[in-house]
Amino acid sequence: MSEKKESSITSLISAFARAYHVEHDEPLMFNDFLARKLITSEEFTAIGENMIRGIDFFHPDADDQFGGDLDQVLKWITQVQLSPITLARSAYSEQVMLQEASLGVKQMIILGAGMDTFALRHPEMEDELHVFEVDLPSAQQLKKERLRKAELVIPRNLQFVSMDFTREMIHTDSLSSLFRNVKTLFTLLGVSYYLPKEDLCRLIHHAFAPLPAGSSIVFDYADEHLFQEKGKFNRVENMVKMAATGGEPMLSCFTYEEMEHLLEKAGLLIYEHLSPEEVQERYFSQRTDDLSAFETVHFIHAVKK
Repeated sequence: MSEKKESSITSLISAFARAYHVEHDEPLMFNDFLARKLITSEEFTAIGENMIRGIDFFHPDADDQFGGDLDQVLKWITQVQLSPITLARSAYSEQVMLQEASLGVKQMIILGAGMDTFALRHPEMEDELHVFEVDLPSAQQLKKERLRKAELVIPRNLQFVSMDFTREMIHTDSLSSLFRNVKTLFTLLGVSYYLPKEDLCRLIHHAFAPLPAGSSIVFDYADEHLFQEKGKFNRVENMVKMAATGGEPMLSCFTYEEMEHLLEKAGLLIYEHLSPEEVQERYFSQRTDDLSAFETVHFIHAVKK
């Protein structure tokens, strides 16, 4: 699969998960009320149909449980397999972003932004906060086309930076010339799994080298059980298999001590860490549907000393 197509599909599936949640789940864990505007009706239908066609892979006894009710099949797949990581890390990241904005962060850099809508959903921050969305040129071209079709105005505090940051930032400090030397928050969601450990370390080091103390990063990572854990309905094992089949295998998982050491090498300290159990308690404990925290996935907010 080409890099362009892979990037586009990934960003659209993530947007689908957020949009489906707004339309079909309650209570809302993360209200991305603009996600649906960035997906065409044809794409929304096609993604749902593809999920339904894969039900035997996800749930071999689906016929007995759902009796051919395709709406229930789709809801089950999204709630068990597709949406939990996306929704929980979006909710956590947004919480940190709003908290840091209130504490005086002037610049947010969203790495691998895809169809992110933070800047669009928070016009009240237009005068105080500069938001940079960093992604592949193809992903940003698609995003701009969707914004135009949806008649959504790009806020004046939002700037697109086209680059493959997983290559350019790892090997150079190419970001330092693009951004101001002010207190900054990075978000890096859904990326750490696919990078070799030493590349993640270099990326964080290069990102923070030019920035002042108090700058921070929020991201998700998989723990050391990633490749042994099966998870509820084998969903962790399924996730690893699907990534490998899709040509973008998961490469890295970390013990807490490894992650702490990696961040320390870049001059960062862990401010907050959420284990899967803590993610469950914070975001899923009151739910009565099939949404629950994904096994092996942790969230971190780390701050430069």
